[in-house]
Amino acid sequence: MCQVSIITVNYNDKIGLERTIKSVQEQTSSDYEHIIIDGNSNDGSKDIITEHQNNFSYWISEPDTGIYEAMNKGIDVSNGKYLLFLNSGDALFKPDVLKTVEINLKNNFDIVFGDLWVYRIDKTGFKHSYAQDVSTTVLKRIGLGHPSTFIKTKIFQKYGKYRTDLKIVSDWEFFIKVILREKVSCFKIDEIISVFYEGGISSSPDFSDLHLEERKKVFIENFDIYDQDFEKIYAHYNKINALLSSLHPDIDILITNNKSLRILNKTIGFYAFFLKKKRQWWRKK
Repeated sequence: MCQVSIITVNYNDKIGLERTIKSVQEQTSSDYEHIIIDGNSNDGSKDIITEHQNNFSYWISEPDTGIYEAMNKGIDVSNGKYLLFLNSGDALFKPDVLKTVEINLKNNFDIVFGDLWVYRIDKTGFKHSYAQDVSTTVLKRIGLGHPSTFIKTKIFQKYGKYRTDLKIVSDWEFFIKVILREKVSCFKIDEIISVFYEGGISSSPDFSDLHLEERKKVFIENFDIYDQDFEKIYAHYNKINALLSSLHPDIDILITNNKSLRILNKTIGFYAFFLKKKRQWWRKK
C-alpha cells in the first residue's frame, strides 16, 4: 500500500490534464500512485493519457454520469492509505508538496488539509486559506477544497462515497457528513497544497441556480436552521447577484471569492445565531 492515491478525473480537457500530470510527475516523493479516470474524451485527452500511461497505476476512459461517479470509480481502484482528488487542470503547488505532507499523514488523522492557490480566469491569483478549526459555522459556509485535502480511504469505506444525485456540491456534502455528523479527526497544515484553476462547473455562472438549489437541499437534510427565514437568505442572495451581474456582466461566482456570496455567508452566520436563540427561547417556554 502506498501513502497517497492521487485521483485525476478528466473530460475533454487535454491541456489541463497535461498540466496536472506534469505537476504529479515532478514530485520528489515516490510514495504515491496516480489514477486517471477519463469520461471518454474526444479532444485528444486519451493520446495524452497513453503517452504517460507508464506513470499511472490505473487508467480508464469510458462514459460516466458526471464528476462524482468518476471520482467514485477512482476510489474503487485506489490502493493508497489517503486519497487526494487532483482533477484535470489543477496542479500540485510545488515539487516537494507530497514529501512535506507525508510527515503529517503519519500522525494518522482521518483528514489532513492545507490551503489552495486560486488562479482566476483573468490570470490573477490569490491564496485561499482554510480555518484551522473545521467548525459547523465554517462548513455551513464553505467546504474544504478537494485538491488540497487528503482523506483516508477507510473513511469512504465506512461512510460511503460521493453522492451522484448531486452534480456540484457532493464533496461539500461529504465533508458535512463525515466531519460534523461522524466527527472524524481533522488536521490543518500551513502549506499551499495545490493550484485550483477557475472555470469548472462549481465556479461557472451558468450553473449558479443549480449550485444554490443543491446547497439548499443539503442544508435541509443536515441543519435545523433551515426554515422560512433561511429561504429569505437565498432570495436576498439572488437579488444581489442579479444586481452585480447587471453592473458588470463578467462578474463570476467563484464560491471562495464572490462578493455576493461573502454577503450570503455573513447573512448565514447572522441567521444561524438568530435561529439558535429563537430555538432556545421556545425550549424555555
